[in-house]
Amino acid sequence: MIHDQPPAADVLPAKGCFIDNRWVPAVSGQTLPVSAPAEGRVFAEIAAGGREDVDRAVAAARAAYETGSWSRLSATERGRLLSRLGQLIEANFEELVALEARDCGKPLATARADITATARYFEYYGGAADKVHGEQIPFMNGYYVTGEREPLGVTGHVIPWNYPAQMTGRTLGPALAMGNATILKPAEDACLTVLRIAELAAEAGFPEGAINVVPGLGHEAGAALSEHPGIDFISFTGSPQVGTMIQTAAARNHIGCVLELGGKSPQIVFDDADFEAAVPVIVAAIVQNAGQTCSAGARLLVQRSAWDRLIPMVVERFAKLRAGKPEDTPDLGPIISAKQRERVAGYIASAKAAGLPVLAEGAVQEEAPEGGFFVPPVLFGPVPRDAALACEEVFGPVLSALTFEDEADALALANGTEYGLIAGVWTSDTARAVRLARRLRVGQVYVNAYGAGGGVELPFGGVKKSGHGREKGFEALYEFSALKTVVIKHD
Repeated sequence: MIHDQPPAADVLPAKGCFIDNRWVPAVSGQTLPVSAPAEGRVFAEIAAGGREDVDRAVAAARAAYETGSWSRLSATERGRLLSRLGQLIEANFEELVALEARDCGKPLATARADITATARYFEYYGGAADKVHGEQIPFMNGYYVTGEREPLGVTGHVIPWNYPAQMTGRTLGPALAMGNATILKPAEDACLTVLRIAELAAEAGFPEGAINVVPGLGHEAGAALSEHPGIDFISFTGSPQVGTMIQTAAARNHIGCVLELGGKSPQIVFDDADFEAAVPVIVAAIVQNAGQTCSAGARLLVQRSAWDRLIPMVVERFAKLRAGKPEDTPDLGPIISAKQRERVAGYIASAKAAGLPVLAEGAVQEEAPEGGFFVPPVLFGPVPRDAALACEEVFGPVLSALTFEDEADALALANGTEYGLIAGVWTSDTARAVRLARRLRVGQVYVNAYGAGGGVELPFGGVKKSGHGREKGFEALYEFSALKTVVIKHD
């Protein structure tokens, strides 16, 4: 492959596809360059997996599920393996933090939080593996009826580049806990921690074929996995456009899927809210991971009577934000790639050209490398309700402030996009909070909080164009299993 940036001096050894607990090169022999977002330089190579590599991975997973040692493990034994993997992630914590920070451009504090959450996913699902119980169903006399939860078989997982380590735990944890064999296709822009976790899984004792990883381009390896007739279920996190293609491919094979497809999440602030508590959370919710978060609080909806008190506080905090390289403890890191940086910068330029008021802008640290993919955070407001910034997912550190009049207007504004992933409500009126929580068309609602530190235990997913199905928590175990009814006539 031709690199669009010169390689760094310390280019890491190329990683292949991880199939049957061993590294194998892509059948094509090709590799892909991986750039460090904070440097704008190539520092690693990964295999350019394709259709033939996916075929090999599916065959390995199918063998593990049907006849291999994975198929013979009890739920308790699967749980122990998952817990052991969580422990190994903690034992290799600093290595994984450094890798995630460089690969994604995350500040070290963010990378530490991500690796901590990754270990927690495997710990949580390790403990849950033998807690999924069937049930006896009352029926006619002379019959004994049960409902039993079974694995689906071979599950495919296509994850994004914004949280590669966390997403690995979030999607593989419940699938493996239920006894499925897995194939994971990570994003080509950032997947080095994924590949390292696969090695740690083998070290933890996972049998051959239980976990397989095929890196590569989305339209090649990702498409091959989602279309494969040997897959029994597909999990995808990404854009609505690709989600439509994933769901179409699943429909052709008559299999199910979980889709998490982004959001344009509102933070609704009423005039009776605790502004001192709200402002730090509001700002953090949009600059977290440089705004490259599906659940980012990208819309700040402010009651008109609160605007003159709240907005100056947000402006003051926003203007102090600094973007920089991971080791310099910045407020946010770079955008993942040059392509994504141009996309985000395009939204900002278009908004400015349209005359949208800029209330505050952060800056890039002087020490930040010139080649890094940095975008200073920007606060616009008041933003018209029909503006692109108010409706479309920017996926960058851009916050749009809008006004509303009353509770009914706030609800209409909050629900007035194609997305429905998450929402925050800031108010001291408990009754109002309950009313809004019940009427907001989203998958998660936070009152006087937002995000809750990731919440491994909390079911997560959206409605409308934010997708369907649920990840995280116990609910994810049901997504990766099928209910079988057993009817026994005994006299």
